[in-house]
Amino acid sequence: MYATRVLLKRSVWKGPHLVPLPIVWPKSPGDKVPPVRTQARSATILPNFVGLKFEVHNGKDYHEVTITEDMVGHKLGEFSPTRKPNIWDKR
Repeated sequence: MYATRVLLKRSVWKGPHLVPLPIVWPKSPGDKVPPVRTQARSATILPNFVGLKFEVHNGKDYHEVTITEDMVGHKLGEFSPTRKPNIWDKR
């Protein structure tokens, strides 16, 4: 796991915050796997999650997030915004 800003805030002796998730792994390389629905926004993304799809709860809806290598070490909640962006009306 890469040392990111998120991991450096936690003490080393405690280890990373891992949440058990019900992940269904594909039986063969061509099988489609349904996305994992979760409300655990604080779950750390592990290297074996790369390529999987998660539906992360933002408080109202579930947003689909596809895990890439750049996301390893971050939290799931970082990729599902909880607030709607403020867009000013141009008149």
